[in-house]
Amino acid sequence: MTDVVADQAVLRRFLLGLAEGMNAAGESVDKIGETMTAVSKAYGRADTDVVVLPTVVLIETGGAEEGRVAIRSAINVSFRFDQIAALYRLIEVARAGMIDPLDGIHRLNEIGAMHQRFGWPVRVFGHAVLTTGLALLLAPTWQGALVAFALGALIGLLKLVRSPTLQLVFPVFAAFVCALSVFLLAPYIEIGDPIRLLIAPLATFLPGGVLTTATVELAAGQMVAGASRLVFGLVQLALLAFGILAAGTLIGVDDSTYVPLETSAALPWWVPLGGVLLFAIGNYLHFSAPRGAFGWVLLTLLVAFTGQQVGIVLVGQAVSGFIGALAMTPVVLWIATLRHGAPSQLTFLPAFWLLVPGAAGLVGITEAVGSSAGLESFASALTSVMSIALGVLIGTALYRVVHHGAEEIAQFHIDVPAALAEAEEPPFWARILPGTPRSFWGRRPKPRRADAGAQAEADDRRPER
Repeated sequence: MTDVVADQAVLRRFLLGLAEGMNAAGESVDKIGETMTAVSKAYGRADTDVVVLPTVVLIETGGAEEGRVAIRSAINVSFRFDQIAALYRLIEVARAGMIDPLDGIHRLNEIGAMHQRFGWPVRVFGHAVLTTGLALLLAPTWQGALVAFALGALIGLLKLVRSPTLQLVFPVFAAFVCALSVFLLAPYIEIGDPIRLLIAPLATFLPGGVLTTATVELAAGQMVAGASRLVFGLVQLALLAFGILAAGTLIGVDDSTYVPLETSAALPWWVPLGGVLLFAIGNYLHFSAPRGAFGWVLLTLLVAFTGQQVGIVLVGQAVSGFIGALAMTPVVLWIATLRHGAPSQLTFLPAFWLLVPGAAGLVGITEAVGSSAGLESFASALTSVMSIALGVLIGTALYRVVHHGAEEIAQFHIDVPAALAEAEEPPFWARILPGTPRSFWGRRPKPRRADAGAQAEADDRRPER
């Protein structure tokens, strides 16, 4: 821990930057608050209060008399995998108080301005590969995999445009283009389930991580953050479903097109494992993951996939994500503690996409609007999201109990302002005999300043006899 207490203003800005970076990495607000409190204590400030929402961060340093508040708002900011890794390395250094807050601010600015590890052709190819891998898991046909690769390359190319205005409407446009292509090809090419196939190129737009994080926050008591994030995720799903339904209306597809279909020919047993491998490679290339992270991402994906397959056998398709999340979460947290491991968010996000809570929700909303039997599918999708979030919660709790032990329950306590606080004054005999236990003599509270002043005024007004 550093021996010099950092300047409050610089420390507040440093904490704001760290919290904003964790928000951009998709971290839950309760975890951000815990991290900011630990970093503040490392710099000698145990009187820091933190309020974190998905788009707003407030940091207060100082006691009741000298408290100062800093506020920061950020909207529609997200980090790549290499930026997430650099951010969490900085957080580990800050937890130990081993970096000056001003240098930490400069490092945060460097992380925000980091260049992509790979050029745009590699990133576009990575998006096509991850789309193909997910298609082999959702709609396993060779023809569908080829169509998914082409659509993934197209969407990856369009994502290179960095206009903030276009980013607002781009998910709807991407869903419309993918749905239009799939619906036109479905009568002529055996692509399997058209709805699930067109979801593969939209994987990076699906709010699977957002919905799961929202459920975790609600379960943790973060009602404002959890509810707002949940509404945001559902609106994203609705916009994507609107693009799909608009394409279906333009072409004139019937209700049965929106209902999941069964493939006529099963692929070999090893194809899903190949899909997981392709999905890991695509994530590594498209999101510019740091060196050494590929093995950890692949391990997490394999654990999540295996757990989900076991869940299908044990409890069925609807809540199979619970088993996958329960098996994956301790592995993710364990990897984050290793010296050459990877940050938890870097391995969590691909696993969320693999468990496909967002894809299930998009299928449910599309079927709910486009077919008569969609409400049941939408309820099943919500059950899938809840089961994955519950698996994450239980997995996190089990890991913390095994790794950290039981923690004390937080006590409800409010500090009294210093001007009104009661100062303990030892009794006369305790002052004469130093070292005597205070409990032996009892204690006598010193009058508060306001009460002492009132008593002095009353004495002045008292008539003399």
